[in-house]
Formats: sequence, C-alpha cells, structure tokens
Amino acid sequence: MTKKERAAAVTELLKSVYPEAVCALHYTHDYELLFATRLSAQCTDARVNIVTEKLFKQFPTLQSFADASEEEIAEAIKTCGLFRTKARDLKACAMMLIANYGGRVPDTMEELLKLPGVGRKTANLILGDVYHTPGVVVADTHCIRITGLLGLTDGSKDPVKVEMQLRRVLPPEESNDFCHRLVLHGRAVCRARKPDCPNCTLRPWCDHFQKNA
Repeated sequence: MTKKERAAAVTELLKSVYPEAVCALHYTHDYELLFATRLSAQCTDARVNIVTEKLFKQFPTLQSFADASEEEIAEAIKTCGLFRTKARDLKACAMMLIANYGGRVPDTMEELLKLPGVGRKTANLILGDVYHTPGVVVADTHCIRITGLLGLTDGSKDPVKVEMQLRRVLPPEESNDFCHRLVLHGRAVCRARKPDCPNCTLRPWCDHFQKNA
C-alpha cells in the first residue's frame, strides 16, 4: 500500500469518528482567527478562547487594536504566556492590515507571511478556514507525532518538513479537515503520555500499536 492509499484510508476513518472538523479557536472575523492563532503559541486553545472572549469585546475592531498601546493589549492577554511579544505582534499586525491591506487579511501564503508573528502554521490555517484553500496545518505536536506513527511522514519533528510530506500524500480537498480531526484525535484518544490504543480507530495503521500489540 502506498502512502497516498494509507492517507486516504486514515482520512476516511477520521471522518467517521469526527464528522465535524472544526477549528478549536473561537472567532467571528478573519483577523480574530489570525490573532487567536498567534496567542495559541505555547498556550492551550481552551485558554486562548477564554482570553479572546474578553479581548475581542475590549477591542471590538481592527482599528481599536491599532489604536491601543502594547501595554493595554499585553494586560488583556497576560495569561496566554509570552504576552509582551504577542501584544507587540497583535498591534503591529493590526496596523499593517489597515495600512497595506485595507483591513482585510490577505489570501496568499506570501502575503500572510509578511505579517508580524505569522508563520506557516497560522498562514495555512487562515487559507484553509477563511479562504477554503487546501492547506496543511501542522498546528501542534499531535499532528507531528501521530502522522509519524501512522507512517504518513518519516517521523521528522520539523513542522515545515512534516507539512511538505503531508502535502504529497493527502487529498488536497481533505487536508484542512484532516489536520483539525487529527488534533481532536490527539486530545481525545492518542494522548502522548497515555494513548488509548485499545479504543483507537487508527490502530490498524499505527506503528506504535503494531510494535506493542
């Protein structure tokens, strides 16, 4: 069986278990997803959602972020960790979106990567969830770890390498939802410290399960 065939089989299994493939971050406007993803660095999605519920009320528009001081934003996001750096990026990003893009989040990888604090993970998430462009969101260690166990990648821990390897084997139309489902699976079943292998739908394809069966 080729890696593409394996990827297709895993994709269908994940779809059966997690039919609703949704982003774990809460947002209304495209820039809110951009900002929430920046806040999620070294922070849980659950914590980010708690913070952004108040943050987006305190700063209800992109202009309000641009007008706020870094200190004001930092105070609002301080429980997310790295809050001073993130506050600087949020303000600078808001100013750049207004000045260069008419207040609209750009829709290409090249332009997204020009924004302060935006890397390929964030860019892929925006392209997939906002613009419905096929992308591979290597959002956290779940994706890196599980795709390695499933033999879809060579076990690399480098997010960019994992993204490129997955692009070669995943059906493009399924890639965005595949990544969301993999995160859900990593949190619910394939937990790094205590994987629930007996109840894992993906165990026929998992190297870890086969070695320890």
